[in-house]
Amino acid sequence: MPIFIDRRLNPKDKSLGNRQRFLRRAREELKRSIRDKVRAGGIAELDREHVVPIPRKGTGEPSFGDDKESGRRQHILPGNRTFSSGDLIPKPGGGGGYGSAAGTTESEDDFRFVLSREEVLDLFFEDLELPDLVKLNLKQVLSFKPRRAGFAASGAPTNINVGRTMRNSHGRRIALRRPKQAELDAIARQIAELEAKPASALVRERIAALREALDRLERRRKRIAYVDPVDIRFNRFDPQPLPNANAVMFCLMDVSGSMGEREKDLAKRFFVLLHLFLTRRYERTDIVFIRHTHLAKEVDEHTFFYHTESGGTVVSTALEEMHRIIEQRYPVAEWNIYAAQASDGDNFAGDSERCIELLDRKLMRLCQYFAYVEIIDERESHIFGATENGTSLWRAYNAIDGKWPNFQMRRIAAPADIYPVFRQLFARQPGLRKSA
Repeated sequence: MPIFIDRRLNPKDKSLGNRQRFLRRAREELKRSIRDKVRAGGIAELDREHVVPIPRKGTGEPSFGDDKESGRRQHILPGNRTFSSGDLIPKPGGGGGYGSAAGTTESEDDFRFVLSREEVLDLFFEDLELPDLVKLNLKQVLSFKPRRAGFAASGAPTNINVGRTMRNSHGRRIALRRPKQAELDAIARQIAELEAKPASALVRERIAALREALDRLERRRKRIAYVDPVDIRFNRFDPQPLPNANAVMFCLMDVSGSMGEREKDLAKRFFVLLHLFLTRRYERTDIVFIRHTHLAKEVDEHTFFYHTESGGTVVSTALEEMHRIIEQRYPVAEWNIYAAQASDGDNFAGDSERCIELLDRKLMRLCQYFAYVEIIDERESHIFGATENGTSLWRAYNAIDGKWPNFQMRRIAAPADIYPVFRQLFARQPGLRKSA
């Protein structure tokens, strides 16, 4: 494991470690302030600029200083006519903290951060994710893979293209007339043949001329390298962008007559939070909106949140519509499929068994994750987590919850419950859930 040692000099009277802790503390304070607003029911306020105050006392960065209680110090205070050595000087304002009491004493206000919409959403959704992405990786940026794109004059030694390099070398040797080894061998043979003949002035002159030519060719051959750096070519690879993994979220909301204004408002707030999360964290995520009464149909975003349609309650129609859309538009081999369903739990008699059949035999085998949120009365909030109580749909879904690990169910009774429940459903997990 590599060990990194930071040898940067600390600023005067500062500590880089303390500075990092301060930045982390300030970041956590910002996140806490934003989450408090959401818990108070202000989800609609999340998608805009925020002014977040931080107590002035928490913005002080730790620093080193002299101990006021020990050591020996001598001070000369010119013009002092009020205090003598050993006198205690009262704190300005007459009170504790950074504020001041009533009067004319100056003080400092709390430090205020102005966060843009993007910064607010980044902080709020920082530790949330779509669970169980086991088919493909869903990323916020495009991924790339190397693709052959010709040749380059520079690169890594492992990318040398031998064929192109030798072709360039051969052409350069021909253009510069580099002597071939066969030419040198032919001259050497001529010299050997002449040396075998009887010595004469003409023979000696011929041998000297051949030796001079051989020496000239050898020097020329050494100057013109067989492979020169200008000949070397490397395979060039350009990054080819790959599309993000595909994911689709099905939002199923009960808008039947049993859902009062309060229940619909809580369900819509949950889906608003889910919509903000998906659009902020993931670039390429389809969102399919399905509303249902005794009939279910796919609608656009505006109709999903603002239309006032009402009617009877048959929950299985929404699940059937979801299955139909998956078969038509979202092949399981190519898409990560998610679903979030919100209902008050009321259902037509006998239809809950049909919901179990659809989930168990079809949908849960296709979905990466299915979250069910039930809107209950505030007076019933004491039964949170009980499996034997609740509506017929809640009791029916308990069978799915026990069988499929990628199925989760929670209850919401008040606006303050929305964010904690949402966080339980989509908090980043240290390990992936395993689909059955």
